[in-house]
Amino acid sequence: MLPTPVELLWMWAILQLRVSATVEKRVDEAGETDHVEAAWQLKEHIHRTEGVLKQRRGFFTDAYRRSTTHLFFEDDDLVAFGSVRRDGYILFLAVHPAARGRGYGQRLIADIAERHRTVTCHARTTNKAALGFYEHLGFRVDRRIDNYYEDNGDAYYLKLGEDSTIRGKVSEFFSR
Repeated sequence: MLPTPVELLWMWAILQLRVSATVEKRVDEAGETDHVEAAWQLKEHIHRTEGVLKQRRGFFTDAYRRSTTHLFFEDDDLVAFGSVRRDGYILFLAVHPAARGRGYGQRLIADIAERHRTVTCHARTTNKAALGFYEHLGFRVDRRIDNYYEDNGDAYYLKLGEDSTIRGKVSEFFSR
């Protein structure tokens, strides 16, 4: 039996990981906050170094608690996480700068896509790295929202999956 497109994405992502690290996937379901502090610290590191992920702690903690969060650890250090609401909206997606290029972001999106018919998120119009990442995975810009962020930054509302199935998008990703 041939692997599904999501299984192929997992296999590809696993190959991108360093062999020397012990990688563990964990999930905090809605209502759980086992890893909220580690996620906050990673988000803050990215905020300080890149100027993105500007949420305040109260908002972050409340949103984390209400969502399902997928987390990847290398040797017990959090290197990536994605928090998603029940409707498939990604609240937070973060990969430590030193762990980028190893497939964590793709694996997080694959996990989220496995559970949701449509996956959506916002990204700053100025965050070219995030926009390129999402576009590479098949997300499309649904609309631009001026002054979306608290600091009056503009955002794109991105969508994956509405026009066709998520599996089709993942399959399309592998045919590139």
